[in-house]
Amino acid sequence: MGTADYATHSAVRRRRLTAARVGQVIWSVIRYILIIGIGFIILHPLLVKLAASFMDPKDLWDNTVKWIPRNFTLDNYRIAFTYMYYPQAFVRSATLAVVVSVLQLFSCTSVGYALGRFHFRGSSLLRALVVFTLIVPPHLILIPMYLNFRFFDIFGLLPGSGINLIGTYWPQILMACGAVGLRNGIFIYIMQQFFRGMPHQLEEAAYVDGASPYRTFVSVMLPSAIPAMVTVFLFSFVWQWNDMFYASIFMQDSDLLPFTLRSVGMQYDIAYSQMTGGGHITNQEWVLIENTGMLLFIAPLLILYAALQRYFIESMERTGIVG
Repeated sequence: MGTADYATHSAVRRRRLTAARVGQVIWSVIRYILIIGIGFIILHPLLVKLAASFMDPKDLWDNTVKWIPRNFTLDNYRIAFTYMYYPQAFVRSATLAVVVSVLQLFSCTSVGYALGRFHFRGSSLLRALVVFTLIVPPHLILIPMYLNFRFFDIFGLLPGSGINLIGTYWPQILMACGAVGLRNGIFIYIMQQFFRGMPHQLEEAAYVDGASPYRTFVSVMLPSAIPAMVTVFLFSFVWQWNDMFYASIFMQDSDLLPFTLRSVGMQYDIAYSQMTGGGHITNQEWVLIENTGMLLFIAPLLILYAALQRYFIESMERTGIVG
């Protein structure tokens, strides 16, 4: 190859590399624009609530106020914090959510391990029933569940009409222990898929060393399942934190955060009426207070997810759960 041909070949190669780099840069810019746009669409409602929570009611009528309040105030947080009875309601909601989530985690992990690693007569039917529970609306079994805990007699072992568990935490705790609580079907499915993907050599090595199935589960399989367990705990905690269906059925006149959030505007309106001798808050004040209360309600969930997001994302990749 002559000098001229080599120079021509080098120039063509440089042009191709330059074009490839330009294409990569353009695609990167497009990708970041799409990510930022989609992220803004998702975060826009939260950002609007956050900006409005610092606004005075007069700012809602001011067309020049969009994101930055003209009359900055913390009264919305003070009112929402007071009339949501936030410290007491937070402790009750957090206690119930943590206890139920931990119990669901252990019960669903055990069931998921059994369905994912052991094959026995009827195991396929049990797996199908677990998936079937995902499409059965809880309203379908509302009355039997209520009667079961209203006259709880442990399969007829207790005399008389049994024990009334309505108005306590026990119905949700007992359902969590039995892996039949709120959306437990998806938790069992996640753990089942995770354990099915683990190599069988781990169990075989443990059995060779003399470990029992239970010891193998606790000492070998559970430490490897931490990412999936974190995901189950997060899902369980979030759904339990937001739950109003079971709480309204089993815990009548509840003081949990979802109920105090729903009534914060009414509670402040009653107090305002008593202070002013019959006056009422405006619709703008009502909206700002409820938006601020919603931020106080979801703040613990955001903090929890920020602390555990690495395990959550890792589990999503390993189990193939999407959407």
